[in-house]
Amino acid sequence: MDELQAIVQKKIDGFCRKNGDERILQPVNYILQLGGKRVRPLLTLLAADLFSDEIDDAVYPAIAMEIFHNFTLMHDDIMDNAPLRRGKPTVHEHWNRDVAILSGDAMLIQAYQLIIKTKVSCISEVVETFNTTALEVCQGQQMDMDFQSRSDVTLDEYIEMIRLKTSVLLGGSMKIGAIVTGAKLDDQKAIYDFAIALGLSFQLWDDYLDTFGDTQKTGKQVGGDILANKKTFLMLEALRLANPEQRAFLETQFMSTEHSEEKIRKVKELFHSLKIDEALKSKVEDYFQLALQSLNQVSVSSNRKEKIKALALSLHHRDH
Repeated sequence: MDELQAIVQKKIDGFCRKNGDERILQPVNYILQLGGKRVRPLLTLLAADLFSDEIDDAVYPAIAMEIFHNFTLMHDDIMDNAPLRRGKPTVHEHWNRDVAILSGDAMLIQAYQLIIKTKVSCISEVVETFNTTALEVCQGQQMDMDFQSRSDVTLDEYIEMIRLKTSVLLGGSMKIGAIVTGAKLDDQKAIYDFAIALGLSFQLWDDYLDTFGDTQKTGKQVGGDILANKKTFLMLEALRLANPEQRAFLETQFMSTEHSEEKIRKVKELFHSLKIDEALKSKVEDYFQLALQSLNQVSVSSNRKEKIKALALSLHHRDH
């Protein structure tokens, strides 16, 4: 795993050096150098490693997935008006909104420049997978924004939104790694399904950390989703289980533009009283076990799956 992470980081560092200090690409280097877990390129390389001893053909598309992911973060932060990303000012805060939009656009182009370096024999399948994934991520972001003005969002809709916004990028990353190493279609599907379930578990836990995590560890403002009146699993489940008085309180919070620690504290107390935090933890575990079931269906020896299981466990038990 350390070797794969070193490959990813070396390529990211080289990518940033190639960008140099060109004005439009300074914010690109900035967001990439904030760090992060590099989960998506790691998943691409791990999928390639699962089916082959040779992973070189997966490196360019792996880095493309990381560039695309950070492009979405740059634009999401603008839409969410987020002040922090990995403990540092977001690009639009560090520069301005217009710079963040334009630099994000440049990142998308750069992702395609890397994708088309895939070997000719499978480039069509890789590009198709990348395009499908990219469009679905945009659809997920649109759903997320639509939810802000709706009062009838269901839990099923929320799960579909995070599947599109988060899981499909993990799934696409792993599927591309499988494609470039010539994996069978059944195995491509199984590894994709693994990543989809892992992504749902990952995002639900991210929702938990946003509300109950430690800012020093997450690098984000704790309670940001509450302040933004986001309809997360926690809020939707609370609305479903609340008595009339509790529901009226939550609906009042939704209409409030107050940005205070007191608002966060009161909503968290209600979540605790309804045991919403425990319900979320249970849902996270359900999706994690579903991911492991899909991984078991991949037709390679169990010892080849150990690295992927190790990464999945590290994501499952993370505190940031």
